[in-house]
Amino acid sequence: MSKLQGKRALVTGGSRGIGAAIARRLAAEGADVAITYQRSAEAAKRVVEEIRATGRRAVAIAADSADSRAAEDMVSAAVAQLGGLDILVNNAGILEVGRLEELSVEGIERSLAVNVRAVVLASRAAIPHLGPKSRIINIGSCLASQVPGPGLAVYAMTKAALVGLTKGLARDLGSNGTTVNIVHPGPTDTDMNPATGAGAEGQRQRIALGQYGSPEDIAASVAFLASEDGRHITGAELAVDGGINA
Repeated sequence: MSKLQGKRALVTGGSRGIGAAIARRLAAEGADVAITYQRSAEAAKRVVEEIRATGRRAVAIAADSADSRAAEDMVSAAVAQLGGLDILVNNAGILEVGRLEELSVEGIERSLAVNVRAVVLASRAAIPHLGPKSRIINIGSCLASQVPGPGLAVYAMTKAALVGLTKGLARDLGSNGTTVNIVHPGPTDTDMNPATGAGAEGQRQRIALGQYGSPEDIAASVAFLASEDGRHITGAELAVDGGINA
């Protein structure tokens, strides 16, 4: 596979789970890849080594997405180490669970900082480097449009905010040939929401296909949008959720 040959990608939160699967898939399609991580240095190192073993360039960048300066600096670091940037995947995110009155102000602010502000700032920093046929792909959530239970209001709000950002940027950047889209995962088997975890069976029963997705399912959709095959798709929401919101 070489649909992304010569492309340079930055995947935030790429050391594990969905982010790591996206980084590996983009590299398998021919892209050189930079990933960011906050605490998972060893996991990030493993992802980089796996990608390098395939013959692609890969770098890991330490960055706390809650830090507004770091959210911009990681783009500069990726550009410097890869020699440019063609694809930005805003994947890093955190999940604060709890009713609004139970959450701390600090927890709410961190959710907004990581899930929304960092995406805005990374995108803003990336735009000057993006030429024709470039891509911004945001990772949202099935909870952006439907919230099936209590305790998810703040997280759902942050992911819904990315929908508006995606559609607005699609308009702003369309004239230079850059597409901007958002992928909404449903329950996906990661350490954040394992298919064997507490509450997994209740989620599974709501999924039309009856099973959790895998990180590779999300990665495949991101790779499609990043490729030339996705050239006429922009401002779109792509649900990769097994039909949980069908």
